[in-house]
Amino acid sequence: MENFLLWGFYFLTFYAFLPGLVSRTFGFRVFKRGRAEREIALTFDDGPDPVYTPLLLDLLKRYDAKATFFVVGIHAEKHPELLKRMHDEGHVIGIHNYVHKTNWLMRPRTVKKQINRTCEIIRQATGSQSVYYRPPWGIVNLFDFSNLGHLQIILWSALFGDWRRRVGSERLLKRMMKKLRPGEVLLLHDCGATFGADKDAPVNMLAALEPFLAAGQSKGYRFVHIADMIALTDRIKKKAKKPAAMGWLKRIAVACWMGWEHAFHVLFRVKEVAEDCLFFYRVVPYHGKTLTLSDGSTIAAKDPVVELHMDNKKLLKLMSEARSMMQLAVMLLREAKKSMPQLARKLAADEAAQPAKGVYGVSMINRGVEQFGFDVLPIPKGFFDTSTRLYLKLLLRVLNPSGKERLHDQRSKLTPSIMAMSMEHFWQHAGSEVRNETSVARRQSSKTYEDSLHGGDDLPPVAYDNSNAAREFTP
Repeated sequence: MENFLLWGFYFLTFYAFLPGLVSRTFGFRVFKRGRAEREIALTFDDGPDPVYTPLLLDLLKRYDAKATFFVVGIHAEKHPELLKRMHDEGHVIGIHNYVHKTNWLMRPRTVKKQINRTCEIIRQATGSQSVYYRPPWGIVNLFDFSNLGHLQIILWSALFGDWRRRVGSERLLKRMMKKLRPGEVLLLHDCGATFGADKDAPVNMLAALEPFLAAGQSKGYRFVHIADMIALTDRIKKKAKKPAAMGWLKRIAVACWMGWEHAFHVLFRVKEVAEDCLFFYRVVPYHGKTLTLSDGSTIAAKDPVVELHMDNKKLLKLMSEARSMMQLAVMLLREAKKSMPQLARKLAADEAAQPAKGVYGVSMINRGVEQFGFDVLPIPKGFFDTSTRLYLKLLLRVLNPSGKERLHDQRSKLTPSIMAMSMEHFWQHAGSEVRNETSVARRQSSKTYEDSLHGGDDLPPVAYDNSNAAREFTP
């Protein structure tokens, strides 16, 4: 039952919750807000519509505004002439799946088929390949990051509920005017034929968009498609000298991550080593291919192992202090040097750890751990490798105040690997101090016992049964 809950927890976390949280909060592998001095990006979803999309194109042309259309394949297939007009008039066309269905309810293979089919419809109509993708409702899953490397995922910085007719054009305009500022990526809809939308809702969108375009034009703003916004943002980022400080959204996400980690520790009985230790641990059966270690020992499937988990609160503190990933690695090695004897003391006192055949962990920051006795081994290719790479990159991205740039610069160096050593090797490296302490304690205990037999002053003159005394006092 525990394994079932564990795998369910892992699946929901990796496939849905974490990708959605991190992509929305930090823009991991997605673009959702730009940096610009006077540009605003207009994006339109769910079309093309034979009635409203031509009216929208006419309106954009009057104001010399460019936009990005994320088309639903089943609609685009019926109106290739509208795709051609979008392309010819300088707009960008993106993919919004073949049918308007969330990626959480589809297998990765199905999502990929939907995207490829819509991409081919766009290519046949325009002669150009689409490179932008917006998942329906902005919901991404784990494999959207790994399987769609040739596409840039686009989300948004503001949406207005314009798919509902009851919002009305006046209220819609008021909402839009609050976002009339550079760098925004605005989401509107030029079709109401999808589930949950009102068919004639684009009437309000068109009525509100014209005064919005006029107001933006009067303030000197330009309305651009997403390719221009991304290019402007990249140029401005290159000029920036300092990473942005951690904002309140990121602080909330870090708190959520720490809460999730605490829940994991409670549910799966992860133990604390010491208050200031870098590690947590639990004793579990090993799952995976047999590991052959440098001392000739092996760790096979179902062998009990001490599974190490890093203290992410301490990692967050170190990341806030480190100026580079290299400095962070050095700081982590120093912490590990202090923590290994603490771990040894804890394991020596933990009866559950006695049958363990080795110490095992997975980390992206693993350079230099050989000095502590670990072998660094590659993770076998497969789901565990893919999910681990994503999880650890997300972790570093969440905890690192300037994680995106740092991870990009260090990508070739940050490779998740298995760190493992046999328990015999562990006691040789980390346990020598513990054994010395134990030896001293035993000598002191033995001396105390001998003193008691020779009439120490602290003991009253009582007759002893020698065999009972030996059982009671012999260490």
